[in-house]
Amino acid sequence: QVQLVESGGGLVQAGGSLRLSCAASGSIFSINAMGWYRQAPGKQRELVAAITSGGSTNYAASVKGRFTISRDNAKNTVYLQMNSLKPEDTAVYYCNADGVAVGGALDAWGQGTLVTVSS
Repeated sequence: QVQLVESGGGLVQAGGSLRLSCAASGSIFSINAMGWYRQAPGKQRELVAAITSGGSTNYAASVKGRFTISRDNAKNTVYLQMNSLKPEDTAVYYCNADGVAVGGALDAWGQGTLVTVSS
């Protein structure tokens, strides 16, 4: 069984910063990509940023230049540094990891952490 535990969400004023963390644990053989998704009320879940085990990154256009994704492969942990936050960044942020676990293919999700940006 694989668990993803997120932390770092909260309430921040527009223009502020937050750092999210997500640690994967359990019967993991390898993790390929790790990513952050978000879902705002009434909207579909969308990709925010992703990073491969080799360090290649991909960002949504709306966060490029403001958010930075990074990971510590030794700790199976991914981070999302969010700067210059805007009210439209308000959402529940979910961590995702894909790879290989003891039981087969790994596609795990965290429980979500709420980020609220006030204007």
